[in-house]
Amino acid sequence: MAGTLPSELTSFVGRRQELADIRRLLSAARLVTLTGVGGVGKTRLAVRAAVGLKRAFPDGVHFAELADLDDPALLTQTVATALGLRDEAVEPADRLAQFLGDRQVLLVLDNCEHLTDACATLIGKLLAATSGLRILATSRQRLSVEGEHLLPVEPLSLPDRSGTTEGTSGWEAMALFADRAAAVSPGFALTAENEALIATICRHVEGLPLAIELAAVWLRTLSLTELNDRLADRFGLLSEASRTAPPRQQGLEALVDWSYRLCLPAEQRAWERLSVFRGGFDLPAAEFVCAGDEIGGDSLLGVLAGLVDKSVLVRVRETYGHNARYRMLETLAEFGAARLDENGDPAGSTRRHRDFYRELARRFTEEKITSRQQEWISRMQSEHANLRAALESWLEEPDPRPALEMAGNLSTFWIAGGHLLEGSRWLDRVLELGGDPSRERARALHASLLTCTWLGVRRGFAGRLREYRSIAAELDDPLISVELLVCEGVSRYFLGDPRRACALLEEAHEACRAAGHDGLALQILPYLALARFVLSEPNAEEAGEQAVELCAAHGNPPWYTALAVWVVGLALWRRGDLQRAERLQRDAIRLREPAGDHSGIALSLESLAWCAASDRRYNRAARLLGAAATAWRLSGAGRIEPALQQVSQTHAALPAREALGRRVFEQEYARGASMTFDRAVAFALDERRMSAAPASPSRNPLTARESEIAALVAKGLSNRQIAGQLVISQRTAETHVEHILAKLGFTSRSQIAAWVTANEA
Repeated sequence: MAGTLPSELTSFVGRRQELADIRRLLSAARLVTLTGVGGVGKTRLAVRAAVGLKRAFPDGVHFAELADLDDPALLTQTVATALGLRDEAVEPADRLAQFLGDRQVLLVLDNCEHLTDACATLIGKLLAATSGLRILATSRQRLSVEGEHLLPVEPLSLPDRSGTTEGTSGWEAMALFADRAAAVSPGFALTAENEALIATICRHVEGLPLAIELAAVWLRTLSLTELNDRLADRFGLLSEASRTAPPRQQGLEALVDWSYRLCLPAEQRAWERLSVFRGGFDLPAAEFVCAGDEIGGDSLLGVLAGLVDKSVLVRVRETYGHNARYRMLETLAEFGAARLDENGDPAGSTRRHRDFYRELARRFTEEKITSRQQEWISRMQSEHANLRAALESWLEEPDPRPALEMAGNLSTFWIAGGHLLEGSRWLDRVLELGGDPSRERARALHASLLTCTWLGVRRGFAGRLREYRSIAAELDDPLISVELLVCEGVSRYFLGDPRRACALLEEAHEACRAAGHDGLALQILPYLALARFVLSEPNAEEAGEQAVELCAAHGNPPWYTALAVWVVGLALWRRGDLQRAERLQRDAIRLREPAGDHSGIALSLESLAWCAASDRRYNRAARLLGAAATAWRLSGAGRIEPALQQVSQTHAALPAREALGRRVFEQEYARGASMTFDRAVAFALDERRMSAAPASPSRNPLTARESEIAALVAKGLSNRQIAGQLVISQRTAETHVEHILAKLGFTSRSQIAAWVTANEA
């Protein structure tokens, strides 16, 4: 759980006092908010502070970027994703609080100002439910959370207007200007001859870091004197037009406006139109959205190059595949959007944006069952903010079909990409639009029913299934009818009726074969094999092997291939081919690991435990069951579904417990449960990984009080004795013990004792 922080693409200048203040405040307070005007450098300061605090937070420093998030309902999932958790929990805030427990974590929440209420609510809940969490937030306004400590971030220090040139070289604003100027004009340096002019330029922009950087880039083409003259003229004009704005905002707006006016007309139009993107864009997206007027075809490459040269756009490092990706700073995007409202056609740019991402979702659906599946999922992850914006725009249209189509086409992304709950909510919203029976509505219902099945949500399920059947009957479309059979079959399995699921899926498979729908058959066969396995039918392996062969014919799309390989491994285990079964389960883990598919990996960990128990390696079986509990806890999906859970109990847990004895079994189980996710995967694969450090007490999910009570349980104390020793009521002690059992996935006090022993070892 080490965490990741944004790369620092340029050197960091100054702010020593602020960095010291942040360290001091976070040592005593659990929430520190950096406040200040846009462009003052809050994000850079927060990232630099977080880098310096890594050692103080052994369980990780994590960064959540909120600037591109418009929907407050998605805040918790966004934070969970930043922490490495998948969106598979119905109550993500509770799950997030439980996961953090008393882990020593620093969470950086960047750009909270447009989500203040949602941020305040989530922060308050997390801080109340955890003990080791510290939060460093950036916002243009306070969050008004109890215990919040504010640290106003001021512009960089700069000399006053006294006119003297003495002592000007030690100011932070001037140091930043000199650093950035040297980057674009090799050999540039702050000297006694130019320091007075540089001081004047820095005063013009009020010491704002963003404004200083935008000014320095013009030294590619202008002298210092020319730069100063143009800044002075531009600022004088804008000050007259904007007397009511704060001086620093006048300075920033003036400089951005000046940069805009120095752009070529085509660059200005592109700046305006590119402001509709969220979270960045690639060249094909820019070409589609910017088409028109003097921009088009090959000319856009030159326009983008010009905007990069002028620091309006930033080339994103380590972007998806071989495609260059670009991002516009938030302040510049806001300026571009305002100019688009004044000069352009904002509705037209928004239409082109949503049209592009609707088409992208359609192409994803066409290529999701190919060798490029993981590549496509990675691309959709990078476009997540744009997909949200496009869906939001389509929801405002009177015709619901485009929104229905787009949400339905993203169903595999919601499931395989780890966004189940978010996908379920989007599908709820588009289905609430109503509309006549259509293929788009049928497929959105299909996607909604499957995501609800994966989440275990039953509310409204029957009503949507009835509507799906009605639409299928009215449309009389053979493909829609087969898709309905698939949906009903998969749903019936998860609802606990594998026999009915078999009948429906077999009927669907026959229809697919007759119509030549290989892609749909690939989705049917793994679930048919699984239902047959649960029913102990001998032809389960046959269906699974057919799924593996079909995956190979389609380039082995990893998510579907892992599902097929996993279920063949189950069938091989049942007939005693343990060596092959274990190899296939490890293959399934390797296929699922790049996508962080915790629930899928948990299934294979459980299956490996069955193999180990059948091979009388009971210590390993117990530890794998504990490791699976860790993976389930991370996934948010709760537990393995009941039919397979019964197999785990009967063929792994009970034999291992009988062979090892209760105490040793629970100690081994606890060792597995205390593993980090990465270490659990390495253990299952028999690999050694540098990052798989031994678990420590700071990585357990218990609060400090619960850890204290767990230690007393390990000493053999009863609830009454614990209550007496800690001077609490017996009922309070009982509640704590119940929470400990639930968090660790245990069922007995002896398991708690074994877990404590394993963590002390």
